[in-house]
Amino acid sequence: MLKMNARGQKKFANRIAWTGIIVGVGLTSALAQRRGTPQPRHLAPQPLTFALDCAGGDCPLLKGVPQTLGTRSGQVRLKPGESIGWHTTVRSEEILVILQGKGSAQIEGRADIPVSARMLAYIPPQTKHNVTNNSDDILEYVWIAAPASGTP
Repeated sequence: MLKMNARGQKKFANRIAWTGIIVGVGLTSALAQRRGTPQPRHLAPQPLTFALDCAGGDCPLLKGVPQTLGTRSGQVRLKPGESIGWHTTVRSEEILVILQGKGSAQIEGRADIPVSARMLAYIPPQTKHNVTNNSDDILEYVWIAAPASGTP
């Protein structure tokens, strides 16, 4: 058994108390988000900016809670002939903002949709899709996915 003097006991008790407070605030925050209850301002997501600096592939930008209320995003750079791979939006809607290059968005059950710089593409919830660079240059875009309200 560990023996502590009065000062050590007080330090230990303070650490336990602060740990309890931090865990309590975290749980309260998580439950509030789950129930849709507004968070106290000091716990709510804060405005932020950052550079779009993706060397290749799919680079996360916004990662969801607690950074946002559920919005996620990333930057993608595809070399000629590369695809991001078939995936689904599940219960989120997704927006693609094409920054440079040309390619195609493949939406399950539909004809390929050509995309190019300065275009925006919207992908509804529960939609299986893929993006392919079918040009000779880099295809670069930002994707933004947010939980869709009213999605079954």
